[in-house]
Amino acid sequence: MLIVHKYGGTSVGTLERIENVASRVIAARDAGNDLVIVVSAMSGETNKLIDYATHFTKNPAKQEMDMLLSSGERVTAALLSIALQARGYDAVAMSGRQAGIVTDTTHTYARIESIDPSAMQKAIKEGKIIIVAGFQGINKEGKVTTLGRGGSDLSAVALAGALNADACEIYSDVDGIYTTDPRIEPKAKKLDTISYDEMLELASMGAKVLQNRSVELAKKLNVKLYAKSSFSDDAGTLITQESGNMEEVLVSGVVLDKNQARVTLRNVSDKPGIAAEIFTKLANEGINVDMIIQNVGVDGSTNLGFTVTESELEAAKKIMESFDHDIGSMDFDSAVCKVSVVGVGMKSHAGVAAQAFSALAANNINIQMISTSEIKVSMVIDEKYGELAIRMLHDAYNLDK
Repeated sequence: MLIVHKYGGTSVGTLERIENVASRVIAARDAGNDLVIVVSAMSGETNKLIDYATHFTKNPAKQEMDMLLSSGERVTAALLSIALQARGYDAVAMSGRQAGIVTDTTHTYARIESIDPSAMQKAIKEGKIIIVAGFQGINKEGKVTTLGRGGSDLSAVALAGALNADACEIYSDVDGIYTTDPRIEPKAKKLDTISYDEMLELASMGAKVLQNRSVELAKKLNVKLYAKSSFSDDAGTLITQESGNMEEVLVSGVVLDKNQARVTLRNVSDKPGIAAEIFTKLANEGINVDMIIQNVGVDGSTNLGFTVTESELEAAKKIMESFDHDIGSMDFDSAVCKVSVVGVGMKSHAGVAAQAFSALAANNINIQMISTSEIKVSMVIDEKYGELAIRMLHDAYNLDK
């Protein structure tokens, strides 16, 4: 079998932990598998490099940041390769470029356009264990690019797809996907399997176990994806295609996202094109809008509300202020959070949303905004009630059972 492993920053955070990863790789090799290992930078390394750069300027050039930040993963790849060689195993470290990863020209948040796996395939035929520096590639201009936070997950899934690997195993300090964050609700249960769509919703709603772009790509390429812990031998959670028995489970998980802010625009000019102009400007600045609510216009004006990530609130505020001639008043609130209920079973069961609303109402938690899809109900509430809401919803759907 050909298996891709990915090890996150905590898994390779010290030399001792790199030794532990080497032991896991050796065990998989001794079991007869061909292996491609994708690694992150050692925990804290990326933040340290960012601090180095911002010592000189608060806005370092993105191209130079890609050159700087990509070094962290290359250090880990080389160290793991050296550790394996020291124990008698033939290993070779590769940068993203050497692994054949080609991206677009966007710096610090590039998208993978293609992968030429020939160098890796040659090394595999030669019996080598390949260690790839994650989070990075090279664009058509020959410049180093990085894939954004969590980009090593994306590297691993993309390489698994390009190599037609039998499985892609994502190792971190968490032993799988849980019904909710166990730090919020100790009764949270680990899931044996979850669908790509459910995992994508959980990841995009704030769950931190897997990067949402990597889940999206795994679904597209039909990569068999596992979330496992590098500190235990637990089987982890399989992320795979939706199956009939998954629909028997009403809700798979509830998730809290504190990185949210609400923008409220009152007395907006109710004329054709104003909403399009507002959201186009936000999109042009790379600001991702989540929930949107617009009231029916009266007396030539309407009210409009939407959410953005808290980190993008200031940028959104500047854009809104440029519309002051079309907006009567505006409010910006970062003291909100989003709680979401996710499950493929929701498609075939009525009353799921009502159950969530009732659970929050019973605890006097006011819902400010609501968004729904076939397999998700999301609600914006006051941030101070976020963790309580998660516990109430987890209990309401009997997820501890």
